[in-house]
Amino acid sequence: MLMSNTDRPARLHYMANGFRVLAPGDHVLCAVSGARIALGDLRYWSVQGQRAFATAALASEALRPR
Repeated sequence: MLMSNTDRPARLHYMANGFRVLAPGDHVLCAVSGARIALGDLRYWSVQGQRAFATAALASEALRPR
């Protein structure tokens, strides 16, 4: 039986110039807002924190030094 990746979160390894899929799925969750991000729309992440962000503003706020 084939498993569908629809409506399943993916597990990713974030790298400087992209990401590698560790477990198949169709989306990830934003680390700040919890919003679903389709893998095709994923543009912002933290390599060190291994976290995804829905927007540049959320990423900037989360990664701003305190």
